[in-house]
Amino acid sequence: MYSIYHFFRHLHTIKAQLISAGDLETTVYNEKICSAKGSGIFPDMVIRANSRQAFLSGGELIEVKDSKSYGVSSFNSTIPSGRKKTVDLPAVIRAQMKKSGDNADLLTERDVYYLVRGRLEKSGVTKVCLVHGSFFQTIPIEELIAQSFIQVLQERLTQTGKNLPDEVIQHLTEIFSEKSGFSRVRDVAGSSIKLRFRVMTEVKSEGNILNTKQYPLLADNTLSLIVPYDSKNERQTAWQGIRATFPKVLRRRLRCRALKHPLNGYFYVFQDILRR
Repeated sequence: MYSIYHFFRHLHTIKAQLISAGDLETTVYNEKICSAKGSGIFPDMVIRANSRQAFLSGGELIEVKDSKSYGVSSFNSTIPSGRKKTVDLPAVIRAQMKKSGDNADLLTERDVYYLVRGRLEKSGVTKVCLVHGSFFQTIPIEELIAQSFIQVLQERLTQTGKNLPDEVIQHLTEIFSEKSGFSRVRDVAGSSIKLRFRVMTEVKSEGNILNTKQYPLLADNTLSLIVPYDSKNERQTAWQGIRATFPKVLRRRLRCRALKHPLNGYFYVFQDILRR
């Protein structure tokens, strides 16, 4: 059986390397747990999926975010999300999964996790968080894109002193809500260059999981797994996952606390110490 909890257990066994490793992605990759590894594309890793009868589905997607500060590095490849449709995975990732015996279509959607590391070299402290993508995605991606576009439009209307009917603005909001519309390369006749608008995302203070003032529960020199914890099923799955992967003697060392996100409900933190 494989799952994000097995991956967290793997991180627990290499805690010393999490502090010193220069290349986090290569250091944490485990071929037994993972069926594919991205190279400059999302996701960086794919957890193997389990049979439909298993109480843990597995199959999670992991993106690595490494920083030499307590700020989460920007998301350049994809807008952060809590879940992603399997059909949207890159062909090269699906090919790797198939080659390793992992059925890419066993799950129609997969949970997304982000392995976030922050290091303050002068202070000699490190913080590592394996966090569910819903910590960053607090509204639908389509709404985020559409409302951002409308902000640009309204700023230009104000600057130029022009107006548009409300129904036109509403239509434009609906039209400009898909990231794919911005990510394609545009070839304009008569131009010797092509143009592509690149969508990049950065975390606000509410989403900076490394910020100790914002989230004091996530202390220096700790390794944490942060999972959604709003429903009874989510709470049950979280504890089942920990019990299935951590022996009782190690479970006793984990600090287990609920964390209130200011914009997106409750998460549960399973935390251990990196340095002793």
